[in-house]
Amino acid sequence: MSETMQTSKWVRILFHLLLICLCLIIILPFMHILALAFNSGTDAATGGIWFWPRLFSIENFQEVFRQDNLLTGLGISIFRTVLGTVIGVFLMAMASWALTIPDLPFSGKITFFIFFTMLFSGGTIPYYLVLSELKLTNTIWVYIVPGLYSVTNILLLRSAFKQLPMSIVEAARIDGMGEFRIFTRIILPMSKPTLATVSLFTAVGHWNDWFAGSFYVRKAELKPLATILQEMLTRQANLADVLMRAGSGSAAYQQLDKVDITGQSLQMATIIVVILPIVIMYPFIQKYFVQGITIGSVKE
Repeated sequence: MSETMQTSKWVRILFHLLLICLCLIIILPFMHILALAFNSGTDAATGGIWFWPRLFSIENFQEVFRQDNLLTGLGISIFRTVLGTVIGVFLMAMASWALTIPDLPFSGKITFFIFFTMLFSGGTIPYYLVLSELKLTNTIWVYIVPGLYSVTNILLLRSAFKQLPMSIVEAARIDGMGEFRIFTRIILPMSKPTLATVSLFTAVGHWNDWFAGSFYVRKAELKPLATILQEMLTRQANLADVLMRAGSGSAAYQQLDKVDITGQSLQMATIIVVILPIVIMYPFIQKYFVQGITIGSVKE
């Protein structure tokens, strides 16, 4: 008995050491990004910055927020994230609930068809042509309509709904409750952990997406925050490359040398601006996350 307790003690110690190592792997890179973002760019270029700024500066963030259409892009990102997440999660939940109905005609074939789209895609050019024919390009709806459904999220919700006690649903039907009321009053409240998990996945996907704004939208006033910041980094990198080829003797290079910003420091500040809203939102749904992602993994 004593040997078993001793073994269990060492197992717990090793487990906690492993968790500490995993936490450090996640936290230390983020601290490094913060240090570079709040450090002078030219000073950081000399190296030696790890987890604390050596020469504190907020000029990197000032450069980020100096973009003319930044507030417009922030509004576009908030609009698409909120509306796309709310509508998308609701529609995906409806589709998932329909697939759990035992007597749904062709449910197996429908599920296979949905799963098949996750394995193959038509390619970027056919996808663009479809969006163009639907009159979605150069509109704000190109951010929302194509992303209303995610096969992974539908299968996750479907697995979670199958774990719910169907006796409650049958009792509600006997009492005369309609299918839509059953879905909204019983199914959704009982599936909060999974809905929170799917909402997080969907919101992060909308917030971080720069591709749609860069390839499907030409109007500057419709570009989301992620696209604006990505284009800013591209311009900064191209400018630095051109000036480096011009040589240190050029007047433009001398002007750039007076600016206390580098491409790396600007990139780190951009990363902080983009991920900060997600970092703030995550603690509020963290308690649902693990439970929601593991639902359906164990069968009884």
